[in-house]
This record gives sequence, structure tokens and C-alpha cells, in this order.
Amino acid sequence: MAESVAAIVVIPARDEEACVAGCLRALASQTTDAFEVIVVLDACSDHTAEVAAAVAEDQNLALTLLHGPGLGTGPARRIGMDAACRRLHELGLPAGLIATTDADTRPARDWLARQLRHRDHGAAVIAGRIELDPAESDALPAAVRARRERDAAARLRLVHRDDPDAAHHHFAGASLSITATAYCSVGGLEPLSALEDEAFAARLLAHRIPILRAPDVLVTTSARTDGRAQRGLSVDLAVSRWMAMRRYHARQFPLAELTAAKPATTAVSVIIPTKECAETIASVLNRAVGPARAAGLVDELLVVDAGSRDGTAQVAERHGARVLQQDRLVPELGPAAGKGDAMWRALHVSSGDIVCFMDGDTVDPDPAHLLGLLGPLLLDDTVEMVKGAFERPFQSNGHRVPHEGGRVTELMARPLINMHFPSLAGFSQPLAGEFAARRPLLEEVPFPVGYGVETATLIDALHARGLDALAETDLGTRQNRHQPLRALGEMAYAILAAVERRLPHEHRASISARYVKPWDDGAISTVAVTERPPVRDRRPGLAVDGGRSSGRDPRSGGNGSALRD
Repeated sequence: MAESVAAIVVIPARDEEACVAGCLRALASQTTDAFEVIVVLDACSDHTAEVAAAVAEDQNLALTLLHGPGLGTGPARRIGMDAACRRLHELGLPAGLIATTDADTRPARDWLARQLRHRDHGAAVIAGRIELDPAESDALPAAVRARRERDAAARLRLVHRDDPDAAHHHFAGASLSITATAYCSVGGLEPLSALEDEAFAARLLAHRIPILRAPDVLVTTSARTDGRAQRGLSVDLAVSRWMAMRRYHARQFPLAELTAAKPATTAVSVIIPTKECAETIASVLNRAVGPARAAGLVDELLVVDAGSRDGTAQVAERHGARVLQQDRLVPELGPAAGKGDAMWRALHVSSGDIVCFMDGDTVDPDPAHLLGLLGPLLLDDTVEMVKGAFERPFQSNGHRVPHEGGRVTELMARPLINMHFPSLAGFSQPLAGEFAARRPLLEEVPFPVGYGVETATLIDALHARGLDALAETDLGTRQNRHQPLRALGEMAYAILAAVERRLPHEHRASISARYVKPWDDGAISTVAVTERPPVRDRRPGLAVDGGRSSGRDPRSGGNGSALRD
């Protein structure tokens, strides 16, 4: 243990047995030994504690192990910084530094010495530079590195508004220090589950405590994309890497290539839920699906109709689809409650290994719409789900306004996802109703019965398979029918309910189906917010239309109109 203490280094760690030794060895090689180390074990289930203790003993580090609440880096870092502050005051060192870094970071040998020098010259808060591990950074796609450089320049411009002399934009827990006096004066670090450093910077600004962004204080950090924090560098890199590697364009997937790549043992089902789509369904079937079906790419084509009164079912049957009425699928559950319910019920009577859901109300269908959804699944076995994305202009009185469609996406879905599921923030259209996935994945996730189905299945697929198993394809420009503005509130409410169900229990709100319409004298409507369980959890031989699902092979042909009213 050092004879004198000028700083205490705090390291939050959750299951970091693979990284913490390197961090501690880097600290042991510092050019000053006037420091102690606190590692906060944040609900670790591995051997982080044992590894840290062994390295500290071997390297003669003064180490204290504390236990965190398992609520994220912010609460863990707060526990450690509070303990460091108390320790420095106990030693009579109010000007001592509380320094913090991360378990996957390697501080430079003079990291602490330079911070202490800046402290001696009057700095109360020192934010150091953070560089990615060169080897790990080189392994990232070039687009990721370019995007990071672009974002760094933009962040520095923002910093320069308040601090024109700042040498860099970094202010992060990976390389940060503050005197014990200053720490106490601002009330400590906010214990947020993630991005606690951003909130801390705002707190310092509110207290008019300047931040020295020192260019000579350096750490090297991992460029991993599977970090422990819910937000931060690893998530940013994961999203950036995903955008570079898992976003496609429909023109990348010509029909001939996909037909040749499709394994003989793989069947493809296309399911189209419809409601009053007589004016558009023929064009969707003929133009979007017809060429792929004629080429043998599509083995099964189902139109699942919601009792349309405009002849949708008859039009679809005339154009080669097998037409099913949604209420007669899984009839023991009563009438279908919405689009999601229709999709879930259709899974029981379809049998493709790959299932593609398409819209029946598209007024400008194109073969690329289907090919773009199937392409990544047929050409890459590691892809499990593909969401469609498209430019949606808003059409009103014969005029098309670019980028103004998809109002619920922009005002509800995207903000929710950015807040609660930032790993999915790279998806252009998380609410896209057209997507394709492998059957095992679809059968192991629940389906909201209404408008929440697209968001819910995307979130559940992330949890079940990971971000790299998901993809998005640009399908070009699409024109669908627009809902009246006041109808969008109920749609947004269903999406909010689906997201709420996927939050940790301590963050969930109670979910009610009641939706008040103040413009209609306070009338209350019922929004479909219930969910169907995973198909795989239901009993074998599920009754369908009063009998048994045939389980027929879709590759055997036949376009019958079974279960049609």
C-alpha cells in the first residue's frame, strides 16, 4: 500500500473477468504510486472479484472491493466515488482526486500523474482523451470508423460553444477525475443506469465548475460491441457496425440469384393480412409476389382476410392466393382482435421455413419488395429476421410530400426505442409491417394482437437472437393508405403498451386497454393491447376451423380457398 494517497481510482465492473486484469496491471505500472483502487463488483456472476484480488496482490496494489446493486454503471460508479470521497476526507485530503475508469480500459502510464499535475495547477475536474484499441478499431468496418470521426467532430463543435479552448470532446467515466471537495459541492454523481457521465457534465455546468479537457491524459479502451452498459461506447459501436453490415437495398437481390441460392429443403411462405383491400390486393399478388412465385421462390401464398365486405377475399382467390378468414383460424379463441392476431393465427396453418409478412394495401407494389425481404435470409444463414424500410411520402389532395409519412414511427416508436432499446436505434422503420423471419424465431416470441406487433417482435427478436441476427432492407418508395390523425393515437398507445411489457418490471407502467377520446365527449374506446403466447408453447395438433391443421407441405402446390366464408 502506498505511504501517501493523492488519488483513488474507481472501477465499476460487471462480469469483467476477461478485462479487469489488464486494467489493474495498467494502473500498477503508473509513474506514481500515491493512489488506491476501488473495484465495484456490480452483481458479478463470474470470477471478476477473484481475478482482481489476485492481480492486486501480485502487483502490490491497494485494492478495495465493494458490491454494487446490479442496476448499471451509474449506480455502481456512484457507490465507488462516494466511498472514495469519504476515504479522502478521512485522510484529511479534500483536494485529493477521485479518478474513475472502466474495466475494459488501459490507462497510459502517466495517466494519474498528469491529472495530479493539472490538479496542482488549479483544475478541479479533468476529462481525459479516450482512444480505441488500435487492433480492435482496425477490425471494425471502415464506415464505422468514418462515422465515429464525423461524430467526434460534431461533438467537439458543441463543446466549443461553452469552452472554445477545449482540446477534445471527451467527458466519460472511462477517463475522468474530480477533487473530493468539488465532488461534494455538486452532490456527487447521478446514479443513472447509463450515461451518468453526460448527466454529471450538466451538473458541473450548472454549478459553474469548469472542466479541463486535457489532451495529455490518455486511456485506451476496448472497441468491443458487446459491453455491459445499456448505453455508451459499446452500444454506439454496435449500432454503427450493424448499420454498416446489416442494412441492404432491394436491388442487391435479383430474383435469379435468390432462386439459385434457395435450398431445395427450404420452403418460403408469404402471408398477407387484409382488410378491405379489394382495390390493391390483385396488384400486390401479381406484381410483388407473382414473379417470385412463378420462379419457385415462393412455395405458399396465404391471404388472411378480416371479413372484408368489399370482395377482397374473392379478388385474392382469383389471383392465385389461398384465402383464409382470420376468425376461423384458432376458433376457440373467438374472433381475431387485430392484425397481429391474424399474423399469429396464420403461423399455425402455414408451414414455410421462412415466413414473410406483406401488406395488402400497397398501391405501388414492386417485385423488389418481396425479394429485399427474402434476400438476406436466403444468402446468409446468420440472419434471422429482416425488416423492410421505405420512404413513405404523405399524399393529400393529389399531392405527395416526401418524408412526411410514417407519423407514428417518428413521434412514438423511434423515441421509445432510442430511450429503452438503443441497440435498435439504427432501424429506419421499426414499425414496418413487412418483414420476414425464420419460423423457429417467430414461433418462440409472443405476438401482440394489434398495432404493437411489429415493435414487439423486433424487440423480442433482439433478445432472442442478438442484433447481428437482424437486418433491414431499403425497399424504395411505398405509398400506403393513411390513417386519420386522431386514429393514430390508439395506434401509438398499442405500441407504447407493447414496449412497456418489454421493460424491466421496476420500470413498467400498468397497462390498460382503455383510451379516452376527449374530442368525442370523453368516449372510451378499447385498444387491443393483449398478446398471444409463443406458438411453440401451444399444444400440438391445434384445432383449426373445427378440425386439425393439415400440416401440408406448401411445396406440394394448390391454391385452395379453404376456410373462406
